[in-house]
Amino acid sequence: MDDGAKTIMTLLVIDTSGPVCGTAVMDMEKVYSEWTAQNRNTHSVNLMPMVEAVLNAAGKTLKEMDAVAAVTGPGSFTGVRIGVATAKGLAHGAGLPCIPVDALEALSRSAGAFDGIVCPIQDARAGQVYGAAFRGGERVRENAPMKLEDYLASVRVLGGRFLFTGDGVAVHRQAIRTILGDAAFFAPADRCFLRPAAAGALALEKGKLTDYLGLEASYLRPPNAQKNKKLLEAMAHG
Repeated sequence: MDDGAKTIMTLLVIDTSGPVCGTAVMDMEKVYSEWTAQNRNTHSVNLMPMVEAVLNAAGKTLKEMDAVAAVTGPGSFTGVRIGVATAKGLAHGAGLPCIPVDALEALSRSAGAFDGIVCPIQDARAGQVYGAAFRGGERVRENAPMKLEDYLASVRVLGGRFLFTGDGVAVHRQAIRTILGDAAFFAPADRCFLRPAAAGALALEKGKLTDYLGLEASYLRPPNAQKNKKLLEAMAHG
């Protein structure tokens, strides 16, 4: 972490950016507890009971945390909003700083070591993905929402072997295989979701502190409601 965050030791981690809701309590040496849930309940139903459970399992209270780390996106608009809003509320109430975590970078870390380009992708609907690319843990492509074909073309020039991870894998596996052939590899199902402990490790390693007011969601593109509002306004003035 940077000089301003060297005192941070113990984190509460929150992730609701994808289909899996996750929380963890950890420090630089140990994951005290980690909970994930993928069920029919929404993140708004799962999250607060999971926060309480993960703290109890770790034998700690929120006031014993040094910061709240939250995955700020990209990902599901509603999911990201729930996680960020919850982290802001908890941090404000307990007087704690926050650490934002990039979802795609944390997904790359969750996938494990790979001799090639790690390609975290999240399904963005309508044939699009939120994608990035990493080599040896270092970013080689910035986050962007793109059509799958355009994303694959942009990463293809980076190397010869590609490991895909994230919820976009289940949706786009066949299309990826068709385009990249034997150069495409896929993380197993148990590594295709973002582990909250991986997000926490990233926060401890690279994160920068902010107060709760500075914790903001990273959507990459405007939510559908906002786009629909602009369309209706344009039609009204058309």
